[in-house]
Amino acid sequence: MKYLLSLAVGILVGAVMAFAFLLLNPLAEPRALSPLEVGDQPQMMLNYSLVPADAIVHTNNGETRGDPTPGKVQQLWEPAIRNTAVTVAAMSGATGETRAIGIKFASLSESTRLLRNEAMIDSVWHIYMPERGTFVVGQRENRFDYLRTVVLPAMWSSGKRWRGLWRGNVSAGPGSLGTGRFAGGSGEFAGLDADVIESHTVRAWSAESGPVAKEGMLLVELPETVEAAADVL
Repeated sequence: MKYLLSLAVGILVGAVMAFAFLLLNPLAEPRALSPLEVGDQPQMMLNYSLVPADAIVHTNNGETRGDPTPGKVQQLWEPAIRNTAVTVAAMSGATGETRAIGIKFASLSESTRLLRNEAMIDSVWHIYMPERGTFVVGQRENRFDYLRTVVLPAMWSSGKRWRGLWRGNVSAGPGSLGTGRFAGGSGEFAGLDADVIESHTVRAWSAESGPVAKEGMLLVELPETVEAAADVL
């Protein structure tokens, strides 16, 4: 019996040390600003809410934090898609006016390696901008710092909530500089290729319901041939 007790204590200590490593790992620093944020090319900014209740439509497997909305929307419980979330969001430009409708598909990635500071999501945006055109953004996202800084502290706190200010780039490829890929579809974006980054800002998060105050931003580096508009910086 004493050997079983020693084994159990050893496993518990190992688990605590592993979690401490994930939280305190000095190599897991937040990602530096993307080159897009300090470049001199024309840039298009699209902002949106990441609170599920604010979405036009949001659905997942019904068990993930963030209830599907509206309440009768079909849930993604089939085995092939149960680790996927779909969101339809209104997106505003730099002036705050609605400029686009975005549909995002985001799935847990098999490439996640927590001990390498990688909590990966594979995502695709399909975006329609009235009177301008359509485009797609495909990328890998790394949510590790978000999980370490926001989610785990909320889950371990007595109130099961986190409040503060966290902002970080989540884009992690496939571009060589950690950027996502923009592919133009129609209108003035037809045939265009560009770099894009997605960043998230969190001010409140609940272990019970997920994001309480969370916004996202897509920043696209446009070719100079694209006509300026109110959402171009």
